[in-house]
Amino acid sequence: MKNSKVSKPLPVPGLLQGSDDPLQQSDTMTTPALNLANHFLIAMPSMHDPVFGGTVVYVCEHNENGVLGVVINKPTDMTMETLFDRIDLEVTAGREAMEKKPIMFGGPVQDDRGFVLHTPGARYSSSLTVTEEVAFTTSIDVLEAVARGAGPQRMLVSIGYAGWSPGQLEDEISRNGWLTVGADPGILFETPIEERYVAAMKLLGIDPLMLTSEAGHA
Repeated sequence: MKNSKVSKPLPVPGLLQGSDDPLQQSDTMTTPALNLANHFLIAMPSMHDPVFGGTVVYVCEHNENGVLGVVINKPTDMTMETLFDRIDLEVTAGREAMEKKPIMFGGPVQDDRGFVLHTPGARYSSSLTVTEEVAFTTSIDVLEAVARGAGPQRMLVSIGYAGWSPGQLEDEISRNGWLTVGADPGILFETPIEERYVAAMKLLGIDPLMLTSEAGHA
């Protein structure tokens, strides 16, 4: 378990890698004029990118060194049970339902490691508090807590994350690649995976079917 890649801290896009915990470095970073932390990025229906087409991304951090986010609606064929087996964690009896939950494809960066979005509470060794309702943890101790039945009340586990270099996401937004809206933790943690895209669109008052129709007649 100590050799698992999941136990290593996550390098935040654009940050220098001199520190053992790059999440701690983020405290000193300058907030950009456009700060999309705690927002959803919603891929426009016209986006046909094989990685991000049809996705909703939760933005965990946005600073002068780039953007870090997690895709929240693209499940892999891996379950929590599979992940626990891979990192050699024994699960407490009675957690069978939790073990069946799918792991998300969080993005193409470091897609051989696990990351966790969850409700704040217990302290973990490498964790970023995004809001009072959402934290982002990159260390294995959160999964150890889950396995013994003491983990966060609500969580989303992903393999990999999405990262943009400085100015890259802003450019994609200016070219109508993404819609943005303040995030709703209910969609993040409770809405069925297949309904998250439509639910995020509805935060903007948009029907995705109408948006597709309008784009087709532009």
